[in-house]
Amino acid sequence: MVTAWLALIRRGEAYPTYMKSARRTSHKQRLVAISGMLIHGRQRRRDHTAPYRRDRSHCRGREIVSQPRFIEYPSPNRGARPAGAKIDILLLHYTGMTSCRAALEQLCDPVAKVSAHYVVDEDGTCYRLVDEASRAWHAGVGSWAGIRDVNAHSVGIELVNPGHEFGYCDFPEAQMAALENLAKAILARHPIPAQRVLGHSDVAPMRKQDPGERFDWARLARAGIGLWPDAGFRTSSHALPLAPGVSGAAVTNLQLALAGFGYGVEGTGLYDPTTEAAVAAFQRHFRQRLVDGVADAETLSLLHHLLGRLPAE
Repeated sequence: MVTAWLALIRRGEAYPTYMKSARRTSHKQRLVAISGMLIHGRQRRRDHTAPYRRDRSHCRGREIVSQPRFIEYPSPNRGARPAGAKIDILLLHYTGMTSCRAALEQLCDPVAKVSAHYVVDEDGTCYRLVDEASRAWHAGVGSWAGIRDVNAHSVGIELVNPGHEFGYCDFPEAQMAALENLAKAILARHPIPAQRVLGHSDVAPMRKQDPGERFDWARLARAGIGLWPDAGFRTSSHALPLAPGVSGAAVTNLQLALAGFGYGVEGTGLYDPTTEAAVAAFQRHFRQRLVDGVADAETLSLLHHLLGRLPAE
């Protein structure tokens, strides 16, 4: 349903129900008229002391990618990836525990049945728990763009942070620099599109909040890691706000837009808790100053601005 709806948008055959006005547009403009909202926008070594080194063997184009060093900390919690599963998601988490040591113990406990490929401590120290060829157990129940076994298609990174339960705080510079370096190396090995660099809350919005509204997604995007709004983005005057509990065609269009972006939302026409959670997850990633689950004008404009930047299928 979503694919057919997006095709109608691109051909200019679908028009808004939550815009004040609509008109036919050029082909270029139709590509950014998603759900009827027209938004113009363009847009392996063990080393305990030196986590990073320059390595000219890893290059993407003319960019030299530094190969990070790790402390090997193997976790038994792993499995084989399904045959033919392509790694095309980079999934970021916070540990949500009181210390790095506690997190490592949990991620290596066979009883816990959880793990990640990497853990990045607050001081920038990098631990490798599961090799990327294997399936780590980090995403749990969730989905993205129709994929329900997120673990089969992703590389998971845990960032040491107490999280919302134990005193959520900013991610230190050393940690962010280490993550940036690690993520660039992962992207050099796997063709992961910008729109598939995600947070745990994106794939499991009803259950998770991490890495949360304090995480610096904009910084990663400036380094070529992930998607972020253009500097010239502006809120559309045509966007009509929607709130939890309302229903109708405008809500259906919102749900289809969320689903078109990747969130696991169905076009029911009711602004239900699933829709509210997906809107909050989107805000936590792209509009961090206010996360309330309300599809206000700025949130709607951001959603359609970013939809317009996705590659055509």
